[in-house]
Amino acid sequence: MTVTAFRPDRTNTRALRDAFGRFASGVTVVTAPSGDGPVGITANSFSSLSLDPPLVLWSPDAGSRRFPYFERAPHYAIHVLAAEQANLCQAFARSPFAFDGAAVSENEHGVPLIGGCLARFECALRAIHPGGDHRIVVGEVLRAEMREGEALAFYAGRLRALSPWAEAG
Repeated sequence: MTVTAFRPDRTNTRALRDAFGRFASGVTVVTAPSGDGPVGITANSFSSLSLDPPLVLWSPDAGSRRFPYFERAPHYAIHVLAAEQANLCQAFARSPFAFDGAAVSENEHGVPLIGGCLARFECALRAIHPGGDHRIVVGEVLRAEMREGEALAFYAGRLRALSPWAEAG
């Protein structure tokens, strides 16, 4: 087994990205209303934060052309994607307007809601904090829903299906 150790700096950001990629994460699409119509962005930087009050966070790239949509949105939704929704993940990675072919409705705040997800968190924006080249967006969960199914996961730069009954060992 080869082990690579390094001190992160500007010359080895690829190695740091690869090391971060050793942490398997779920995949989400975050959606919001905007003056240009409904928008979405693929994000794997999602985490629960608090049960009381119910808070979640996600961390978009501050330099992204999509960030201003979410920075100005008082409400948004985070959709935890199912394994069969890899196409949505890829579509929203390419375009903020990739709603074609998706089962979409709107909540009372005009937030686009994608159907068929494993979980969805409808949120009110509570805070945005600096986090290096990203921002930490904190939302209060106003409504949540979930279903059973296989998760879409991101590991080592690739999308993968994650069975809820997979066992380690």
